[in-house]
Amino acid sequence: MNIPVWQYSISMIGYIVLLLVIVGVMRKHYKFAHWFWIASLLTFPLWLMGGVEGWFRWAKILSVILPTIFVGFIRIANYEKREGRFWSALQKDWVLWFVYGVLFLNIMEATIKDFTMGNTFNALTGLLLCITIPFAPKYWKISNQKHGDLIVYTTIGWNFMYTTWNAAFVYAESPKFFASSLCILLAAELYPIIKRRPELYITARVYTLAAHLLLRACFVNLFPTLMDASSWYNADVMTYWGIANFVLMVPFVFWHMWQLHTGKAEVSFRRGRTELS
Repeated sequence: MNIPVWQYSISMIGYIVLLLVIVGVMRKHYKFAHWFWIASLLTFPLWLMGGVEGWFRWAKILSVILPTIFVGFIRIANYEKREGRFWSALQKDWVLWFVYGVLFLNIMEATIKDFTMGNTFNALTGLLLCITIPFAPKYWKISNQKHGDLIVYTTIGWNFMYTTWNAAFVYAESPKFFASSLCILLAAELYPIIKRRPELYITARVYTLAAHLLLRACFVNLFPTLMDASSWYNADVMTYWGIANFVLMVPFVFWHMWQLHTGKAEVSFRRGRTELS
């Protein structure tokens, strides 16, 4: 499909702005966000009508929306300090390990898919990303301020590597959705910068990805119509992009491990911040 440059520009910029608004609403109105994502499961018939096919696509949708619902529960439990066995259980550290595990598995899903597609170097980058996720609960928390935010002290380097790794994965796995997927990756990068809250990167990523997958499942032709990037695909670009990601990832892994070994991670991972401003 030949789409003019101006259409890409308008649709991509518009989509990024929409995603930034969505993240802002989901953060500030945590109860609305909670019930919205529960209600999103009722759109299941539209997923069938839209033609969602393949184990990876179904796994991807559910592996994002269900944990997003869980994040809603733990935000309410911790921010409102609710009482009772159920709510008290959600105020313990295991929930942070659970969310950490979801992120780990989310990356591994794509990494396995990368291996099956022959994108070996990009897949190796995914494995190293899993290894360098900051540990929970030390670098994870649910704030009792600022709307009960999910706080994760990922580093700028990790965020960048995640973005370029995931972009390369989508470029290979679903070229026609590459432009729209690039929008959600950029929105997740931009939101913490705009808010001057780098620890909100994972929160922004959760809500942008969930929103995108829900829209994609319900309106399968929306993104190919507005910003089909199939013509951008080039096998050589895919190969060299994966290699570049791996080359960049290796020194980052050494830096990450050195920060942990020397104890500098206490400052470098948090960027000198111990509490929310």
